Parts: sequence; structure tokens; C-alpha cells
Amino acid sequence: MIRTSLRQLEYFEALSETLHFGRAATLCGVTQPALSTQVAELEDVLGCRLFNRARRAVSLTEEGRSLLPQARTILDAARAFESTARQQPTMQGRFRLGLIPTIAPYLLPPLLPALRQAFPDFQLELREALTPHLTGALLAGEIDAFIAALPIDERQVTALPLFEESFFLAVPAADPDFVAPPVPPDSPALERLMLLEEGHCLREQALSVCTQVKPVAMKRFGATSLFTLMQMVANGMGVTLIPEMAVATAQSIGGLKVVPFAAPAPQRNLALFARRNGIRFQECEMLAEATRRIWLSPPDVA
Repeated sequence: MIRTSLRQLEYFEALSETLHFGRAATLCGVTQPALSTQVAELEDVLGCRLFNRARRAVSLTEEGRSLLPQARTILDAARAFESTARQQPTMQGRFRLGLIPTIAPYLLPPLLPALRQAFPDFQLELREALTPHLTGALLAGEIDAFIAALPIDERQVTALPLFEESFFLAVPAADPDFVAPPVPPDSPALERLMLLEEGHCLREQALSVCTQVKPVAMKRFGATSLFTLMQMVANGMGVTLIPEMAVATAQSIGGLKVVPFAAPAPQRNLALFARRNGIRFQECEMLAEATRRIWLSPPDVA
């Protein structure tokens, strides 16, 4: 007789992701005692401890880390079984979406309320991380999809194109070098370019723009967020590349000016990445279409 239930495996998965009994219980829609009891019963059935429980921290044991991929495989199969029975994707239930840091703060404000209105039973859980981390999380089954910039070289991942956007240059407002934009690709001002730290795709995109000059400021400065870079620019420490979706934020910062590049302006292409042949691929397609529509639709005019 099989003594392990799908509910127990769901609680195991949730606790492994949150490493917090309260948050895991909220995620599963149950009380904390109920979740704790079911996890303990699962450990009794398996004859091993899945979690180390300390007063202020929870962590996976070696056995827990070993069994987690099998638990996710079983849950994926059960979700696929239910999805097949429904025939059509429903845009319902828990969906784990990742975003890179140079997209999340600017795309989420219009995206989340629009998705909530269109799909009230679609429960988005968000993770912000760099592209390599999100790719690994997608392949490990820890997230269902993520939004990042093309290209990504991973055969098991499918890209669903979203939209393209131009890059601009953020400069100190009083900088005399930018009296007459647009900025040519060989502008001496690009030698003062400041970059995000290693691992950010925007760093590589910025360097690809500056093929005709050698940035020197990048050796002295680095930041983990685009907003930090914009603050540095506003205080005269250099210039930086920003995507079109960040222009409104940049223009709200005192001491900072946004100028366009000479045509053809550099661009980046954004996509929603999903597992090839994944069980929620149709929902990923629906989410990509909704994201395109929401972002590209003209703003409401009062």
C-alpha cells in the first residue's frame, strides 16, 4: 500500500522552497500545524529526516535534497494528468515566474494588476535573479517560466518572444558633452560608462554598444542594481546604459538626464522562457501573449 500522499509531497516541495513553515503553509493554503504534521508524517513513512529544524532556521537534510527531485517529478506527472483531463489551459492556480533584475521593477507594476484582473485565479509567485540562476531553476523544476533578454543558449529551454526595446544613455543633467544628442557610438562620453556587476546580461549588452570606445569607468565602479547606477550618474560619477522601460524612473531622478543614441539605436529583445514540452507550456504561451498585449497597449488617457 502506498502511504505517501500527493498533499504531503506538495507540502515537502513548498517547505523546501520557502524554508519557513509559516510561509509554506500560506503557500499551500493550510494552517502551519497542519503542514508541520503532514511533513512529519511523510518523514515517518520514509524513515528519514527531510529537514533540519532549528529555532530560527529550516534547512534541507542530505536525504531531503536527494529526494526532492523525485518528489517534483511525481508532482509534475500529477499536474500533467490533471491538465490532460481539463484539455484546455485554465490560467489557474500557482505559477512560479522568474524575472531578471533589469526587468522586474519596470515590467511588474503594469503587468501584475492587469493579470490579476484578467485571470483572478492565476496565483503568480515571483523570483528575481540573474539569467543563469533562473535557467537552472527552470530546468530543476523550481519555477515554471522566466522573463529575460535573448539569447539564451540552452537546448531544453524554449523562448517565446515578447517585445523589443531601445537603449538610452543616462548622463548627469549638467554634463556639457550632451548639448546636442543623439549619442554616436564613438562618443568619448562612453569612456565614462559604468556597468552592472558580472553576471548581469545588461553588462554584456552595454559592452556590445561600446565597440568603438574603451570604457574606463567600469574598472572603478560596479553596482548590483540599475537604480543604484542611475543614482551614481545623477551624482556625476559617470554615465550608464538604461533600457527603454527604465526611462520613466530615470527621468524622475533629479540631476539625471536621458538622451537617445544615434540611429540605429541599440536594442534588446525580451522573451518568456519555458521548458520545452513542459506540462504548462500552453499556459506559458498564454502568459507571453498577455504580457505582450499589456506592455504594448497604449496607456489610458484621462
